[in-house]
Amino acid sequence: TTTAPTVTTVTDYDGNVYDIVTIGTQVWMKQNLKTTHYKNGAAITYPGTDNAAWQNNTTGAYAWYNNDEATYKNTYGALYNWYAVNTGNLCPTGWHVPTDAEWTTLTTYLGGESIAGSKLKEAGLAHWNSPNTGATNSSGFAALPGGNRNGGGTFGDIGYGGSWWSSTESSTTYAWHRYMS
Repeated sequence: TTTAPTVTTVTDYDGNVYDIVTIGTQVWMKQNLKTTHYKNGAAITYPGTDNAAWQNNTTGAYAWYNNDEATYKNTYGALYNWYAVNTGNLCPTGWHVPTDAEWTTLTTYLGGESIAGSKLKEAGLAHWNSPNTGATNSSGFAALPGGNRNGGGTFGDIGYGGSWWSSTESSTTYAWHRYMS
């Protein structure tokens, strides 16, 4: 058995506050990161509308979906490239991007990948496109469909799906991730 943490939130370098949830033996943030700085205070590159700058970035970058911070930041957080994740400095102090094995522990605890997504996703149609059938958020994770920014800089999938990074490389330029739709 594990003891639930005594804190219920964590704060990043920018002062953004995230709720936390215990699922099985693991503790997870309930919201996507929205920091614009690494935990050491260094700024993360923001290429904005310059798709080539996003595509060619090898030092770490973030984006707001469709370059619209006002609409998307508070609900969906930021989108980060692999280089930002791979620094090991993206998450607040004491936190880390989960490994592929940690994601597997979570999905196994929730009954396997074929049903874990339903237990992780926010129920209803407030953020998810219809039909969102089977979504219960019984885990308390509250996954939202924040979309993505692909390697070429194009945005897609808002309302339909979201990707969550792992810190486990699958190649020199990419890592394993989880996708929910």
